Amino acid sequence: MNYWLIKSEPSCYSIDDLKRDKKASWTGVRNYQARNFLKSMKVGDLAIFYHSSATPPAAVGIAEVVKGAYADTTALDKKDDHYDPKSSKANPIWYAVDFGFVSKFKEPLTLSQIKINPKLEGMVVTQTGSRLSVQPVSKEHFETIQKLGKE
Repeated sequence: MNYWLIKSEPSCYSIDDLKRDKKASWTGVRNYQARNFLKSMKVGDLAIFYHSSATPPAAVGIAEVVKGAYADTTALDKKDDHYDPKSSKANPIWYAVDFGFVSKFKEPLTLSQIKINPKLEGMVVTQTGSRLSVQPVSKEHFETIQKLGKE
């Protein structure tokens, strides 16, 4: 099993939206490194759901990969903001996965709290300039965040 952190602006799609919907397609990722992470995800992998561009930005819950990587159809839709004319059905460039809701944290774990916790040192999300919307997380970091979210 692998562990991840997935970012979403709460005004676009929040942990409460995932809780309501129970499952969501994670589409619209247009960064090659993040795309490669999506392609490597397997059913059963767990992810920290992180609200970015929020006040304050914070880890807010846990999601699970319920469907592995498949071609992101938003790249083929000319009316979609994430349309990419270089992508095709025969040669997809962009990928998506489906996440299912697992849990919402009792209280959000803010980026400031993550940064000052010595057990979370080295997390990609804490690094200056880290803008990846999908990033790997170590098992130890994942378990620490999950534990702190339940307290």
